[in-house]
Amino acid sequence: MRSPHPSAFSSARHFAARVGAVAIAIPTLFAGSLPVSAGVVSHVVTPAVANGVRYEFAGNAADGQVLFHCQTRARLGPPAPPFCYGPDQIRAAYDIQPVLDSGITGAGRTIVIIDAFQSPTIRQDLALFDHIWSYPDPTFDIIAPDGLTPFTADAEQVLWASEISLDVQWSHAIAPGAAIDLVLAKSASDADILSVTNYAVDHNLGDVISQSFGEAEACADPALLAREHSIFEEATGKGITLVASSGDFGSAQPTCDGSSLVLSASTPASDPEVTGVGGTHLLADAGTGAYGSETAWNDEFGATGGGFSTVYGRPGYQAPFQSDEKQRGVPDVAYNGDVRGGVIAAFGVPFGVGGLFIFGGTSAGSPQWAAIIALADQKGGHRLGAINTTLYHIAKSDAYHAAFHDVTAGSNGFFGVPGYPAAPGWDEATGLGTPDAAHLIALLI
Repeated sequence: MRSPHPSAFSSARHFAARVGAVAIAIPTLFAGSLPVSAGVVSHVVTPAVANGVRYEFAGNAADGQVLFHCQTRARLGPPAPPFCYGPDQIRAAYDIQPVLDSGITGAGRTIVIIDAFQSPTIRQDLALFDHIWSYPDPTFDIIAPDGLTPFTADAEQVLWASEISLDVQWSHAIAPGAAIDLVLAKSASDADILSVTNYAVDHNLGDVISQSFGEAEACADPALLAREHSIFEEATGKGITLVASSGDFGSAQPTCDGSSLVLSASTPASDPEVTGVGGTHLLADAGTGAYGSETAWNDEFGATGGGFSTVYGRPGYQAPFQSDEKQRGVPDVAYNGDVRGGVIAAFGVPFGVGGLFIFGGTSAGSPQWAAIIALADQKGGHRLGAINTTLYHIAKSDAYHAAFHDVTAGSNGFFGVPGYPAAPGWDEATGLGTPDAAHLIALLI
């Protein structure tokens, strides 16, 4: 069973109580203090007024940026609310805004997002997100090749619905000109998710595919993994780039019965055809988004997924970066993922259309990396296909520190499972690091 990879709702202290749910799906909703279910606390960003609609925000910056109170927590006094970022700050921190300002918005490109079940409010949620930040509505199609499962608002479906909000809105925030195809599986089973992934590849739906979910490699049927790898090879053969989140339990994944954690890489991120995305704790200016620093994400809400595959051998592109292991290492890259400094998205399922939440987890990075690839596809005038070899070649070059923020602090040991330290160059916690998009895109193409 594949699970979304936003970070856990509650702290590691409560892992034993929630690990069963974790094995199904766990998006993080973190923002005011509204109980969603027993033992789970969600926080909602409450409103003031922006463009005639009531939202609780601190005001507009001089350049018109929307700033919420979770971005200006100092003025509220203790207890401070969770810190958060909006699109303006993330675009600035990762040097995406100059690309957009140059006219490269992802126009003419399509981002494919694979998720399970459905969200009955996703169109309204996306419209609200676009309204707040004055973004154009994208071409947005919802495709259910095997049919839609009726929405019942049970815990599993609500969690997947929140993942859909995060994936759709934040891929759009980074590549506002790209079309989005949301491809939905009828359940979170491996077979159902693989079925719709196969459909997306067979029908050549888009230029890049984002997968914000995963599980321990040992929990997947080896025959299914072989079939999946074949589909991924078909995708990259068509020039499609594949991106997946690396997990929110550090060097571990939940066991197949969800009772505990076990040392494991997450599939599909561990497939060599896929670019695996880990998580960081980003420190950037709350208003301008000016980049400060990053560490490997690791706190009571989760930790950046990473380690070594037991299924796939070390690909050639990783050979210069790790000599002790002979297996595929993940992640390849990283992105902001900490709940403490998460991103705002609209999610109307729990309390009605109009709810705004702070999301964290490595699944925040997968759709945003997919969007960066869409920008590169447009700028280059062609699909990039599998990018890992190029990424690692960049990392060996003098351009590395212009194209990446090399994250060298922190580690991903989590909940008693030993992890790996962040270090210069590639590491099992944050990969090659996070993007400086303006420089990286030029090198990718």
